Amino acid sequence: MSNTVKDVGERLIAFLPNLRRFAISISGSRDLADDLVQAACERALANAERFEPGSRFDAWMFRILRNLWIDHLRRQKTAGVQDDISERQDIAGPSGEREAEARLTLKTVTEAIADLPDEQREVLLLVCVEEFSYREAADVLDIPIGTVMSRLARARKNLAEAAGITETSARSQTMKGVN
Repeated sequence: MSNTVKDVGERLIAFLPNLRRFAISISGSRDLADDLVQAACERALANAERFEPGSRFDAWMFRILRNLWIDHLRRQKTAGVQDDISERQDIAGPSGEREAEARLTLKTVTEAIADLPDEQREVLLLVCVEEFSYREAADVLDIPIGTVMSRLARARKNLAEAAGITETSARSQTMKGVN
């Protein structure tokens, strides 16, 4: 095993939680996310010599994973209908009012994020979840930085509308916290 493959392998191990989180966020399925992460790791190890030392490893991995996701979407257009386990109501879960409310809130936010156009969702996840700078997100997505900013603004606006957050209610919540 060459040093390059060994270095990439070690970085991959440390980076797996971030890569999986991103995969779950863009795919909406833990099983599919696991498959995407596995394929991304395989591709990264097979192409370890293409990683440029000194460049951002996370950006390189996110780009590999995103490309695999795009390939999956293209293949899915020709595939048949598939069942999603999250749609199954007969599977038991935690009980209680607090847990039910938390699940409902999480479901609402998850659906709102899933309903965003792909380009807005990708920017939102990279900037707000993975804490990429606008420049870094622009590099990963291969788009101008201004496009990142406008997509992020639209994504935030769409999420606020979906969650029923208005400028007035956001201010009143802020003021309640100040008093």
